[in-house]
Amino acid sequence: MKVTDIFMAFFRAGILGFGGGPACLPVIQKEVVDKCGWLTKEEFGEIVAIANTLPGPINCKMSGYIGYRLKGPLGSVFGVIATSVPSVIMMVILLGTLANFSDLAWVRGMTQGIIPVVAVMLGVMAWDFLKASAKGLRWIGTVIHIFTVALLVVFLNVHPALIIATLLVWALIGHKFSLKLPAKKGRVSQ
Repeated sequence: MKVTDIFMAFFRAGILGFGGGPACLPVIQKEVVDKCGWLTKEEFGEIVAIANTLPGPINCKMSGYIGYRLKGPLGSVFGVIATSVPSVIMMVILLGTLANFSDLAWVRGMTQGIIPVVAVMLGVMAWDFLKASAKGLRWIGTVIHIFTVALLVVFLNVHPALIIATLLVWALIGHKFSLKLPAKKGRVSQ
């Protein structure tokens, strides 16, 4: 693999990822997991979770980290540039054009027609994340987590980054304590 491979993967994701931010994630996943095989779905999900806790555009964070993981600092630079260039070009062209024609019905219809497509892409990615979560937590644990997080975020206005950070600390502390606990003795058959 070359840095140009990283550039092309993230350039395609940048061009096809309409809606920005979270809408780009399914396209990035398709490139780096399904097409190139650089990450597993589980690894991708973990990177998304951590990237969501950090400030800045998620597609730039994802391309920067994945590029760094694959080819070091140069891979990171190529990934971020490839992700940013299509957005800059399209913003200049599309926003300038759409501003001039925003009163036309077909332009409004086009921009509104993209929303369901992005919703489906995010739904497919969410389903993949749920299946990956169920492997480790089982379905009952996954459902409990979903309802707990929904309660915290929607009704108590807890920031998702705080929830993710708490879960990371909990996992680290739990892992530390699990190493100190004595192993259970099994039954010995004769």
